[in-house]
Amino acid sequence: MDKPSRRNAGTPLRTEWFESIRINTPASERRAASLPARRSLKKEWQAAWLLNAVRCIDLTTLSGDDTADRVARLCAKARQPIEADLLEAMGIDRLTTGAVCVYPTMVSAAKRVLEGSGVPVASVATGFPAGLMPLDLRLAEIRYALDQGADEIDIVISRALVLQANWSALYDELCAMREACGPALMKSILATGELKTLENVAKASHVAMQAGSDFIKTSTGKEPVNATLPVSLTMLRTIRDYRDHTGFDVGFKPAGGLRTAKDALNWQVLMLEELGRDWLRPDLFRIGASSLLGDIERQISHHVTGRYAASHRLAAG
Repeated sequence: MDKPSRRNAGTPLRTEWFESIRINTPASERRAASLPARRSLKKEWQAAWLLNAVRCIDLTTLSGDDTADRVARLCAKARQPIEADLLEAMGIDRLTTGAVCVYPTMVSAAKRVLEGSGVPVASVATGFPAGLMPLDLRLAEIRYALDQGADEIDIVISRALVLQANWSALYDELCAMREACGPALMKSILATGELKTLENVAKASHVAMQAGSDFIKTSTGKEPVNATLPVSLTMLRTIRDYRDHTGFDVGFKPAGGLRTAKDALNWQVLMLEELGRDWLRPDLFRIGASSLLGDIERQISHHVTGRYAASHRLAAG
């Protein structure tokens, strides 16, 4: 059984930890491009890595036309993400996704369907996806989501504060959000596609962790550019730096743009090579996705039966 990680207590703001950061972007891109060729995962090993990806997925619906019925279908899929006969053929008794992620108004509907499953409900908050709301309203949204039963809160940072290098203001906002979250896990969404440079990504990651974030997350899924391997590499190395400074392990969540089983494998290889096996567990690694699970289940079906199932045979969330 996985041993839960110790929660990040945060630190006072220490800009000296990141002010001098310089990142060689072409080198980061070359390192990321080399990942698919570094490990060849075939047959039962590939299937095992794909099952591990499933247990790390935050199965997500964040659409303007979300309804309680749609959320209920998603939660049913979270409870049984892979068909039972496929799991039985692989000797697996039970598998769920890492969490379900919804808007605050959908939290109570998700909690009802997931009762007794052990699957946590994550809620976006703080003016998702742009975060352009007064701070008191953003904090009130966190408290509303918690009152509805949310176990985890995915907050968005103020991108303008990063672009202005106003680290103290960003830190103060994040500390207020962390306090509002109380015992709920706080995942800080950096919206990396809007931060312009990898250096800004690294610096924002440091501030988010120093403010007590339990996870740092790439994207809302609503930006023109969402999770990429070079951005993820940068964030993982800042997690490593923070651990070296403080001893705290902070989780990572790529979101947006992960759609295929191959993506799930690539990001897990990156986690293993940069941070080690502990970051292949759902308490330190989540994948924000909606369509990814369908392709993973299709690959699992091929592994078990030797053929690809028609899409209509695999239940959608």
